[in-house]
Amino acid sequence: MSEKETIFCQSCGMPLTDDVYGTNADGSKNHEYCIYCYKDGSFTGDFTMEQMAEYCSMFVAEYNKHTGQKLTREEYKETLLKYYPSLKRWSQPADTMPHADHPLKKTFIKEVNALAIEGLQVDNLFVLQGSHINLPYTINGNTTKLLDDNATYWGTQVPKNDGRYYGITCCDNFILVSEYGNSGSNAEIVVLKKRLSTERATK
Repeated sequence: MSEKETIFCQSCGMPLTDDVYGTNADGSKNHEYCIYCYKDGSFTGDFTMEQMAEYCSMFVAEYNKHTGQKLTREEYKETLLKYYPSLKRWSQPADTMPHADHPLKKTFIKEVNALAIEGLQVDNLFVLQGSHINLPYTINGNTTKLLDDNATYWGTQVPKNDGRYYGITCCDNFILVSEYGNSGSNAEIVVLKKRLSTERATK
């Protein structure tokens, strides 16, 4: 019996399995894109192929772990840029593809920017797997993690002027802004804000 052929997300190139299929507008599974790239019938991020490669190159350590290679982030980015033109999203005219315009993403962006954190301005968010961004924090002398590895979140990473990064994580219940060094080292919580319901937020 032949092995099942591996299929890949036609946006970011990751292998597609039952637990990471994107979703169509009617909630059914989409078998061309992953949940991180395609949700509720549209792309989760509105960016160019070059921006997609820049974003995905952050996960070079995971790529190296699974392939046994030792690429730098820049080398991995160049690899992606050579590969992406063969994928559906990047081989067709942009105006023929579903526009990334998720209403919840817009709400989160507005709420994050309203925090008025120095040096932090967000204009885009992406769907991220909890296990990829679930950093350990030291709280009252104890090390703990705040996210669900199996859940998905809206988030992004923003470089700071001091060489560290802001990490933004959003879900229905809270907004988390943290800062950390390379590969998530020495993570610290900047803001952990419980989200208000629409009814309470309008008061």
